[in-house]
Amino acid sequence: MSGNNQVQSLTWLRPGQTDEPFPPVDRALREPNGLLAAGGDLSLPRLLNAYRHGIFPWYEAGQPILWWSPDPRTVIYPENVRVSRSLGKTLRRGEFTVTFDQAFNEVIKGCAGPRRGVDGTWITYGMQQAFTQMHRTGYAHSVEVWREGELVGGLYGVTVGRVFFGESMFSHATDASKVALVVLCRHLQHWGYPLLDCQTPSDHMTRMGAESISRARFSARLDQLCSVPGRPGPWEVEPGI
Repeated sequence: MSGNNQVQSLTWLRPGQTDEPFPPVDRALREPNGLLAAGGDLSLPRLLNAYRHGIFPWYEAGQPILWWSPDPRTVIYPENVRVSRSLGKTLRRGEFTVTFDQAFNEVIKGCAGPRRGVDGTWITYGMQQAFTQMHRTGYAHSVEVWREGELVGGLYGVTVGRVFFGESMFSHATDASKVALVVLCRHLQHWGYPLLDCQTPSDHMTRMGAESISRARFSARLDQLCSVPGRPGPWEVEPGI
């Protein structure tokens, strides 16, 4: 953040007030892009309310909980996921086995682990606990990528209605996280989930087919899709998809 005035202008949420509404997303700051509110808690009702409105928590240890709704928003339409020639060969070789919802705790710990050139992690212990609770209640899902019985990559995210909100991914083997994303997108398309939220842009996700849409357009899609019942968990990989 660039100054105390920005912090003071934020809406501060009260812990324990789980029915407290978030501010309208068009009140989010332009710089840093999308910062909307601070404080509150990571209770299940508050998190579900946040995701339904396109708001997500993102903060580092030592900071208050920060809530974001950036403009534009990065998304993948599952049918548009890109499979490069080399990635296609990797998928056809079958060196990886992919599962859903078999090792959520291990996946989130993998995503929270140290990364080259990055100090710390935004996936704090509190965040891990909150997403694990969402997994237990059927709102969060993991994709695991295995090689010879070892977990070498994966991703996790939250579902509300017919939207998958991607949170984080990790890879300890070449193409492992890409395989996770492609298999997930193929299943989302098959199951009738038209939208995968990627939150903010990255070169990696752009190469995989992500694109940017306006926050207003994203919010309109959430209004349509989050009220439609989704697929109950735990999820399973379907052969042939």
